Amino acid sequence: MVVASIDLQGGRAVQLRQGEDLVLQREDVSSLIKDFDRYGEVALIDLDAAKGEGSNLELIKELLPRASCRVGGGIRSPETAKELVSLGAKKIIIGSMAFRDPGKPGAFALNRPFLQALKEAIGRERLIVAVDARGSDILVDGWRTSTGLDLSSTAAALGDWAGELLYTCVEREGTMGGIDMEMVQQLRRAVPQKLTVAGGVSTLEEVKAIAALGCDVQLGMALYTGKLSLEETFIESLNWGKGQDSLLPLIAQSPDGQVLMMGYGDRESLRESFKRGKLCFHSRSRGKLWMKGEESGNTLGLRRLRADCDRDTLLATVVAQGPVCHSGEYSCFETNRRFSWEYLQEIIADRFAKAPPGSYTATLDDTLVREKLMEEAEELCTALSHGDKVWEAADVLYFTTALITRAGLDVTEVLRELERRHLR
Repeated sequence: MVVASIDLQGGRAVQLRQGEDLVLQREDVSSLIKDFDRYGEVALIDLDAAKGEGSNLELIKELLPRASCRVGGGIRSPETAKELVSLGAKKIIIGSMAFRDPGKPGAFALNRPFLQALKEAIGRERLIVAVDARGSDILVDGWRTSTGLDLSSTAAALGDWAGELLYTCVEREGTMGGIDMEMVQQLRRAVPQKLTVAGGVSTLEEVKAIAALGCDVQLGMALYTGKLSLEETFIESLNWGKGQDSLLPLIAQSPDGQVLMMGYGDRESLRESFKRGKLCFHSRSRGKLWMKGEESGNTLGLRRLRADCDRDTLLATVVAQGPVCHSGEYSCFETNRRFSWEYLQEIIADRFAKAPPGSYTATLDDTLVREKLMEEAEELCTALSHGDKVWEAADVLYFTTALITRAGLDVTEVLRELERRHLR
C-alpha cells in the first residue's frame, strides 16, 4: 500500500527537510486528502502538536470523514486516541510517549503501561508505533532527542501492543536522497508485523524494492515535488508476479459494500482508471483495454482503489451509472440492488429533484414532512403487534430520511455519528 502523508502546521499541509526547514506548503488540504484517498490510506500528522507548539485537532476532525486516515502527532493519552478513532481514524500513530520510561522521568524505555492502555482503548490492530531513527538510534520529540534505544531490538519488543510500525529514516527524511534499504531489510527481519517505511524514498525502483520486502511506503517530499506520482507508485507497489503482461483480479463494489462485478486489470487499465476517473479493465476476450460502459454509458465512477494483503487482488469502490451486468441487472452477482438506507435516500432525493407526476414524496415540503414524522413516531410508540411495529418503524425511517434529505444531510453522516458513539 502507498500512504500519502499530509503534515499539518498552522492549518496548512507542509513539507519540512529534516523535520525543521520549510520547503513547501499548501493551503488546499481538503482537495489533497480527497485525491490521496483514491490510492490508499492518508497519514495526517499534526506537527504542531508533536512539537508542543499548538494543535491542528479541529482541522483533523473535519478531514477524518473524507478519507481513510491514520493520525499521529502529539497523541499522549489513550483517551485522545480513542476519541480520534470514534471520529473516524482508522489507525493511530504513537511516537515519543511510547519510549518514555514511566518510572524514571527523563529516561527512555518502552512505556509498557501506556502501550497496554492504548491497546485496551483502541485495539492492537489500530495502533501504529513510529520508530523514527537516525542510524539505529530511536529519536523522539520531533527528532530532537536521542533515546539511546536500539531500533531493531526495540521494534521487535513492540509486537505485543502494535499491529504496525512506521519506520522513518530521519537522516534521509525530506532529502529525496534514497531510503536506507539495508536498515529496512534489517528491520523487516526483526519484526513480523506490518511495516511502513518513509524517509528519502524518491524512485520507483525503491518503491518496488520496499514492496518486495512486504512493506508499505509512505510518501511526502517526493510526492509534493512531483518526483513520484501516486498513480505509478500505487501500480508498482502491487504484486504483479512475473512479466509485464500480468493481470490482477479487479473487483468492483458499490459505496455501501455490494459486490457489482469482477474483471482483470493490468498496468495500462489502472493508469486509465486513475486518468479518466472511471474504472477500466483489461478485456481478456478482446485482448485490449476496456472501459466499463464505453458503449452502453453504464460506467463505473472510481472513488478509490485498494489492494488486498498480498497485493495481488484489487478492490475498487465505484459509483455505478445504470445497470452493471450485461444482462441488464444491477450487479453480476445479485438480481437487484440491495436496499440500504443510502439507496433509500437516493430514491427520495431523486423524487425531490424530478417531482414525477403522482409522487407522494415530491409533495413533502418542510412543514408536511415534520408533521408526518411526529405522527408516525407516535404511532410506532403505541403499536402493539409485531407487524404494526415493523410497518410504523418503516414509516418513521422513511420520513426521517425525507427530513434530513431536505435539510441537506447525508445518511452516511448519521451512520458515522452512530459509529462514533459505539467506539467511544
